[in-house]
Amino acid sequence: MVKVLLRLLFGSPQALLVSGFAALILVGTASLLLPIARVGDAVGPLEALFTATSAVCVTGLVVVDTATDFTPFGQLVILVLIQLGGLGLVTVAAIGAQFAARRLSFRSQETLGEVFFQRNLAGELSLSLRRIVGLSLVLEGIGAVLLFPCLLRYHRPLEAAGSAVFHAVSAFCNAGFSLASDNLLGYGRDVPLLATITGLIVLGGIGHAVLLEGWMHLPGGTGSGHGPLGRYSFHSKVAVLVSGLLIAFGCLALLLCGISPDLTDPLDRFCQALFQSVTARTAGFNTVEIGHLPLASLLVLIMLMLVGGSPGSCAGGLKTTTLAILGAQLHSILLGRKDTVLLGRTISVEVVRRITLLLSLAGLWNACGVLVLALSERSPGIGLEDLVFEQISAFGTVGLSTGLTPKLSTVGRLWIVATMFVGRLGPLTLAMWMLPRFKERITFPEGRLMIG
Repeated sequence: MVKVLLRLLFGSPQALLVSGFAALILVGTASLLLPIARVGDAVGPLEALFTATSAVCVTGLVVVDTATDFTPFGQLVILVLIQLGGLGLVTVAAIGAQFAARRLSFRSQETLGEVFFQRNLAGELSLSLRRIVGLSLVLEGIGAVLLFPCLLRYHRPLEAAGSAVFHAVSAFCNAGFSLASDNLLGYGRDVPLLATITGLIVLGGIGHAVLLEGWMHLPGGTGSGHGPLGRYSFHSKVAVLVSGLLIAFGCLALLLCGISPDLTDPLDRFCQALFQSVTARTAGFNTVEIGHLPLASLLVLIMLMLVGGSPGSCAGGLKTTTLAILGAQLHSILLGRKDTVLLGRTISVEVVRRITLLLSLAGLWNACGVLVLALSERSPGIGLEDLVFEQISAFGTVGLSTGLTPKLSTVGRLWIVATMFVGRLGPLTLAMWMLPRFKERITFPEGRLMIG
């Protein structure tokens, strides 16, 4: 029995990720329940669990006010959970590779390299992980230095320094937590601050493998040199290209659909549209009231939240590469091609099958989620768009809300906790962990069905 339990918890890369994240959430919940971590009685066990899950899964949805319901110690706990959760995919893998070597075979370490870096790094997994963690901390430090003078205009020096570090980590990890009760509404017209936050979000959501490759191509990097764009990997090209197209699409779509009637200056409207386009892809900061946006703008944000960031990053969602492969598959089918071709490269049948499975699992989970929320949240004034937005925001680990999150019932909060967990790890990872793999030994006769 013990061996079966150990195999279930630590016997595979997927099991290591699930157990590692679950343990971190439980530790975070217990820490936030300590008297020195909370103010008053607003934070109970469910609120602590919700906040810890949101921080570890770098979502940003909150049912209590981070600024007023937690002490500085509690806010520090949240910051640590965000940092560990944001780098969780690589830190948990590092723990597995370093300290669970007896349980993880060479093939398992190779699998970790393929999952996080899109290539076989079994022989250099530990070195690559250390480089990524170091690079992430350096970028967060640079972000904090840039944010400090901006926040110094609003706070005393010590408060500004703490807020700069908190927001830099939260932005790079795509968490969306803020030490201001209104998130970033009060900084909505501070262009230098928003530009820094935007840059950190993009860097944190582009993928650790892409960041590492870009750093190694800089002058003085440890890679093969700072050659032309053609020397970057196929994965990096796709991730950067799709991310740029999504940011441009979101910005233009929000400008067309509307942001806020209070924004009359064209430059202000462009800055807000650009920021919300970036942050909707799993960061969760907001400089406008999301609940006051037109329905068309909410639909644009839902599409961006569902796609999310790139694989192996701090971001959630279905991932940019999934969208690229889906588009390439559709294009190939329409042209009558047998193979799926993307940027002159053939995508393997196994990858296409995984994409199909991922989309099916995500669609099923989110459809069930909207149904659960529709049954549990029956307060007046809650529309279907609020329920869909909340569900997709949790699944994409975004953190934006139309204002429904604090009003959620106990059942609704527990469902959103589960959705954030599934969204962070990915439904495909959980399915591979839970379901046994069978080798097909029998070939069944072909059946014909009418479709379309």
